[in-house]
Amino acid sequence: MSKIIIRTIIHANIETCFDIARSVEIHEESFRFLDEKAISGKTSGLVQLGDFVSWEAKHLFFVQHITTKITQFKAHKLFACHMVFGFFKFFKQEYRFEALENEKRVVMTNLLVFEPPYGYLGKLVNILFLKRYITCVSKKRDAYIKRKAEASTFYMQQAS
Repeated sequence: MSKIIIRTIIHANIETCFDIARSVEIHEESFRFLDEKAISGKTSGLVQLGDFVSWEAKHLFFVQHITTKITQFKAHKLFACHMVFGFFKFFKQEYRFEALENEKRVVMTNLLVFEPPYGYLGKLVNILFLKRYITCVSKKRDAYIKRKAEASTFYMQQAS
């Protein structure tokens, strides 16, 4: 199993950071360079515990499909999703949020744990390329979340 931890300091309140990170629309915007879009399940709004989202994106010149389920959820503190269908043998992503300095700054921690398919071949691809690729893509997403939160231009109605 591979593990990636990315910590980002955001100058915004914890509620804004949490909601931006779990917004389907913001997810799509942050991965526009991969043509990623929600194609079934929860396709708009804010994900909640138990929601499924099926994504389609172009990774490494191939169209990929992945379905995730929100398996952990604690308002303004954390949410996590597990892959229930897709390329990986195992994939989990967890976002944690911690308010600092009278709620004016937030530490957002993005934890990714995954195992590629294909046994030894998958391990080799992971060592040579995959882990770096996932780290790079995830850092771009987290930087996008930071920019949106700090710009304070995020106004979204609560999902029903």
